[in-house]
Amino acid sequence: MNLKTAVYTSDKEDKELLSRVDDAVNLSSLRHKPVFLGFLNEREQYIISEYLSYSPCEISSYGGYEGAQRKIISFSEYPLEKEDFPVKALYFKFRDKDKLSHRDFLGSLMSLGIERSFVGDIIVNDGAAVCFIKNDIAPYVESQISKIGRVGVRIVSESECDIDFVKDTEVLSVIASSMRLDVIVAALTGLSRDKTSKLIISGKVFVNYAETKNVSHFLKINDILTIRGSGKFVIKDQLGQTKKGRLKINIEHYR
Repeated sequence: MNLKTAVYTSDKEDKELLSRVDDAVNLSSLRHKPVFLGFLNEREQYIISEYLSYSPCEISSYGGYEGAQRKIISFSEYPLEKEDFPVKALYFKFRDKDKLSHRDFLGSLMSLGIERSFVGDIIVNDGAAVCFIKNDIAPYVESQISKIGRVGVRIVSESECDIDFVKDTEVLSVIASSMRLDVIVAALTGLSRDKTSKLIISGKVFVNYAETKNVSHFLKINDILTIRGSGKFVIKDQLGQTKKGRLKINIEHYR
């Protein structure tokens, strides 16, 4: 079955992703049971949501907790509950003085030969961490990991860990002459228009996870803007105009 394409991409990896999506939808329809893809990053999720905007199948996603960035996507004939997703949370404890990072945990998992798509979000606090992985690799990970780098860790129950899942965000009130990409990027970064144009043209700015080199591209409400070195931003609201006719915009910044 060929699904109506709502998003076009010439990127080889994107085409391979959409081919896997077609296969998953067909397989779900043939077997009358859910088929899962992931964990997928935010760009891959966006591409799939656009591509399947006219699909007759039920599309659900879950990454282990509310607000997860990397998620498993399901294709089925009916809506799924969170418990239906093959997601396992592994909780780790270690000494507060042993500073570990997301990179440390991901590196240890990758060193076991685990594919990136089998690992979801990794949240690290002082002395505790949680890694979301696919169910079927959980026993292997539990049997193999007693250290992250040179730091000893223990896998514990959820009740033994106090993990802070709150994302570090702030809402910025921006005044800009228009919703043009170069204008908004300049307002967010504090760069001159000339340096902003060079930043965009060099491929360091993404709109809805797609590289956008057109400096005059117009942004819309709910567009996701990613600027290398500055983070991710979501255009939330346009609050009217100033007395001089400039736009007042609320933008959420994921630091």
